Amino acid sequence: MTVDAIINAIFGIGVAIFLDWKLSLIMLCLIPLVIVGSSIFSKFVAKETINQLKAYSKADEIVQEVFSSLRTVLSLNGGKFEKKRYQTNLLTTRESNIRKGIALGIFFGWNCLILYVIYFVGFITGSYLTYTEHEKGSIGNIIAVVMIFAQDISFIGYVGPFLQSLAEARAAATAVYRLIEEENITEMQILDEYESGHKSTDINGDIQFENVNFAYPARKDVEVIRHLDLVARAGETTALVGKSGSGKSTTISLLLRFYEPILGHIKINNQLISDYNIKNLRQNIGIVSQEPYLFGTSIYNNILYGKEDASNIEIEEAAKQANAHDFIMTLPNKYETLVGESGVQLSGGEKQRIALARALVKQPALLLLDEATSALDNVSRTTIVVSHRLSTIRNAHQIYVFDNGTVIEHGTHETLMANEGSAYQELFQTQQKEHMESDNYQSTSKICDEKQTVGLPWCHSDEQNTIKGEKRLLSNRWTDFRRLVSMNSPEKIAILIGCFACLAAGVTQPICVVLLAKIIQGFESCTSAERQHQVLIFSIIFLLLGVATFAIRFLQFTAFAVSGSKLTERIRVKTFECLLRQEVAYFDRPENSCGAVCTRLSSDGSAVQQMTGPRLGIFCETFSMFLIAMILGFFYSWQIACIVFLCILLICVLGYINIRVQDQLSKHSGMLQERAGSLAVEVLHNMRTIKQLTIEDVVLQQYSDFIWEKFRITRNYSIIIGLIMSGIWAMIAYNIAIIYWCVLVLIEHNEMKMNDIIKVFAFAMFFIQSIRSVLTMIEDFGTSLSAIHSFFELFDRTPLIDNGSTTGQELVDFRGQIDFVQVNFSYPTRSQVRVLNNFQLSIQSGQRIALVGVSGSGKSTVIQLLERFYDVTNGKLCIDGVDIRQLNIHWVRSCFGLVSQEPILFDLTIAENIAYSRDDASIIDIIDAATKANIHEFIQNLPEGYQTRVGRKGSQLSGGQKQRIAIARALFRRPKVLLLDEATSAMDSHNEKIVQKVLEEIQTSNPHQASLIIAHRLSTIRSCDLIGVLDKGYLVECDTHNELMQRRAAYYRMVSRDSEEL
Repeated sequence: MTVDAIINAIFGIGVAIFLDWKLSLIMLCLIPLVIVGSSIFSKFVAKETINQLKAYSKADEIVQEVFSSLRTVLSLNGGKFEKKRYQTNLLTTRESNIRKGIALGIFFGWNCLILYVIYFVGFITGSYLTYTEHEKGSIGNIIAVVMIFAQDISFIGYVGPFLQSLAEARAAATAVYRLIEEENITEMQILDEYESGHKSTDINGDIQFENVNFAYPARKDVEVIRHLDLVARAGETTALVGKSGSGKSTTISLLLRFYEPILGHIKINNQLISDYNIKNLRQNIGIVSQEPYLFGTSIYNNILYGKEDASNIEIEEAAKQANAHDFIMTLPNKYETLVGESGVQLSGGEKQRIALARALVKQPALLLLDEATSALDNVSRTTIVVSHRLSTIRNAHQIYVFDNGTVIEHGTHETLMANEGSAYQELFQTQQKEHMESDNYQSTSKICDEKQTVGLPWCHSDEQNTIKGEKRLLSNRWTDFRRLVSMNSPEKIAILIGCFACLAAGVTQPICVVLLAKIIQGFESCTSAERQHQVLIFSIIFLLLGVATFAIRFLQFTAFAVSGSKLTERIRVKTFECLLRQEVAYFDRPENSCGAVCTRLSSDGSAVQQMTGPRLGIFCETFSMFLIAMILGFFYSWQIACIVFLCILLICVLGYINIRVQDQLSKHSGMLQERAGSLAVEVLHNMRTIKQLTIEDVVLQQYSDFIWEKFRITRNYSIIIGLIMSGIWAMIAYNIAIIYWCVLVLIEHNEMKMNDIIKVFAFAMFFIQSIRSVLTMIEDFGTSLSAIHSFFELFDRTPLIDNGSTTGQELVDFRGQIDFVQVNFSYPTRSQVRVLNNFQLSIQSGQRIALVGVSGSGKSTVIQLLERFYDVTNGKLCIDGVDIRQLNIHWVRSCFGLVSQEPILFDLTIAENIAYSRDDASIIDIIDAATKANIHEFIQNLPEGYQTRVGRKGSQLSGGQKQRIAIARALFRRPKVLLLDEATSAMDSHNEKIVQKVLEEIQTSNPHQASLIIAHRLSTIRSCDLIGVLDKGYLVECDTHNELMQRRAAYYRMVSRDSEEL
């Protein structure tokens, strides 16, 4: 359409020059004013778009962070805090949108002013050229030339929205092309068709670290590795041990070439690893991280990511080697079981075993185990193990002890133990005494949805899910639009100003038509002086009308920019708030994954913004002009008015059909966009796993397939849309032809005067140009209506568990008594699988209760029920005798302090993480909590101390450091009940002992504080008042450690196995 307008303008200028070259050359002098205005507008919009994208990217990061860590946010009652953070970051986006709207108003106003200047200059110059002694020009030619140039300016206004879109696209593309043009030679080898380096990588030789120094790019002043010298012999197992944050995992990252050392060299087979092709290098390395990531697909596909061409036999064999095959075969769908986003449907132990199978399926020459706890048979391959539990690596051929980024001692287990007073001997003896090794019983409780379901974008429509708010009253898109307008009521003054401006803009067109008729009459005056006088007067009025129109346009677009931007912000914030209110099970469904939520908030929010901003003003102006046109049309010639009205009705019908087609296109392409967005979010958030598996080309192909499918659907719909739009344009042309014919008939019958004909034709042309402007935005209008509908679907949904509810009882004197009464529980999306069976447990005030059992036995599900992430299926869960469903949900969660096995930190400072969601926190309380968690000294040694940012999910810290900060966060809240889900699993023995002592001291100082502990290191829970053993959801036995040992049942067998391993 932009090209069409430009071609029309060029041909029009050519015709004008042919009719009257002198007048045309003079008029051409005004064109640079339009070009300069368009250029300035384009640059300004591009600049504001960049600012807007940067601002919204920060808000989008918060969305991703919150909904990928939703359980942590909810357990800390962080909903209001995160809403405030999100709203604050949207403020900059809103301001950029308002500035863009103002710029658009100035642009349109400037074009209107130039339009009337063309009338002013054209008619005055034409009058002078026509009535001089030497030039006798045609009045018709003058009018034609002026109208052609006026139409060219109208074309510029017609493509104004497109110029804005082009400027925004150019600004958005700047960041994209900057990223594309950044050359990371190391990583480009992965996707390069002609890969450089050794294509047949042989890494079966020794691995050597020679005087290696390293600091993370984000903290260049803190050296993590110092003068590291290390040798891992081929075919042997090398173990790296030491305190949390001593540099063990960083060594693994350097070997995988995630980073390059500052000083020193890393060699394999006496050859620098930088000489190897990076893709082949990583393909020959299998790795299982401390916090393994699984993709939101089936178990089979997750293992297949390890080796793309693996057969079914190879996958099953790898699962057997990783001790995963047996539990997989007990699942309803076996290897086709969906693991959910980040593997949330599986326990921690199950996730790690599948991750290990994924590493083993490609039969790597080098295996890296970073705190992996799954048992492995001895295989003749080079293996590097990072471990806190020394009993698991006692058979290693070489053990390196790390401290502050350097190796302080190394040797075999025997030689290190023989060295009296060595650091290794101290660590091992401490762990041996406390029996802190139990690989087979690690657990986590993130069993959620297994079966993929299909529903509306925001609202699930499962027949089994009887949600109160799902019965939304049937409404069409126009009802949604009216509701949207009602949400804009706080800006009613701005909207009224915009509407009055639209009405005024509509009135300027009839005034312009009357002035044109008067000027033509002026050309017909008797004397030359009188003609020039009348033309001058009406031309000056044209100029004044242009100035007035400039002001009107400015007010119109500014008013709608303010109202539209605030409405868009309000919708996004309300959507964010409504999402936080939804029950956790809502997000267990694949269609409501973190990536899908982020994509909808971004794309649907932008779609609403397209309709509620300045473009809404164009709709209002056109509607205003339509009313005035009909009134004046019937006044001058009811016959022609009826013809125009009939044409408008047909255009409206075709426009409505177009909107419906666009709505369908938006639904189909939107689903693909969400899936592509989910994939992009998943990949970007877990880039380390992607690079470890060297599946960049695989995920790129998956993303390309989504985009190609979206393109194919859009292309097919575009054919239909093109036919509809061509029909609209053809109808406009036929309408003009019919008007011409009707005018001739009326003139023949003396039913119309020449002046009336000019007025009718001029007004028809102005009105048609306005209709064209509206038609250019119909496509966006259909997409916007679809987005609005999906938002209201969410707003009207009533969650099963309202996380934002302020109702419910708050106990004045909470004693800490918790009772599970014959509790049965199944996850909402997997109702056929019973997770807890007749679960009966009482926790008295001040008691320390421990739950143990194999992975997936239901231990952590108990904690999720206490946090009320889910409600029991049958039975009751009571707090101080009151059903938990009758209590205020925020009060309930404030009574608990939860520390999970995989601690989640937010991209804030350490102080803000410890005092998360508490605005009134004092630094003294923060330091006190950090000291109790044995993390204060580490924080003090950081350059920025408590103001150090931890990165997304604590990426700048080690696993043990993150867990201690999470414990400090729990202690800061002074909870009535501590919920510890493998709370010390990532700590070395020294820190774990200290933290265990701290936790015991806290309970001693507060005898009324209860604790529920989930552990697989049985020695850590021997002193608990009660120990419950879970098996397949049943509480098979529950008593003290001594009593359970005397029974010689399930618990006794677990302890015996631990002793044998020790």
